[in-house]
Amino acid sequence: MAFKFKISDNSLFAVLLRSSWWISFAIALGLLLIIRLVVPEPYLAPAMSISLPFLIIGGIVAWKQLQIPGAARVAATRTAVKAMSFKEFSALVEQAYLRDGYRVARLSGAADFKITRMGKTTLVSCKRWKAASHGVEPLRELDRRREAEEAHDGFYVALDGVTGNAREFAGKHRIHLVEGQELTSLLRLPKR
Repeated sequence: MAFKFKISDNSLFAVLLRSSWWISFAIALGLLLIIRLVVPEPYLAPAMSISLPFLIIGGIVAWKQLQIPGAARVAATRTAVKAMSFKEFSALVEQAYLRDGYRVARLSGAADFKITRMGKTTLVSCKRWKAASHGVEPLRELDRRREAEEAHDGFYVALDGVTGNAREFAGKHRIHLVEGQELTSLLRLPKR
């Protein structure tokens, strides 16, 4: 039996992992200052190790935030992807998920791919990525297919134009919208 460690979404460390990197470093610095003032000299070194988890989390968050693409990179990816045919784009999406450790199977209909990693199956719909507006209907189709396939989640890939109703529907039906920075990070197109 495999042991999976999962921290609570409301724990201090989970909150810090979602926060800006400098917050963890500020907490570590504050702890170090307090320890320096309160703890006697012989116990100073071991007591200072209390700040180590905050320094590690700050480093992890800083690394993640450095990996987030900027507005220029997102715009360049959007331009490059708009110029692609569906065949080119779908091959790029397939390669991206394979690179990220998923098993990928092509599908037809409401979903284009079935991706699986660590026993979790997700359906990906990306054929309408260039549509000027994305309403609720393609998300409904993906949700019906997700339920029929008993997939855990659905990913809907879009460059622009996801309506408010579609966003609300996605939030209620385990469908994650892959757009903007996330799509740029996924595809990892070379810098031009």
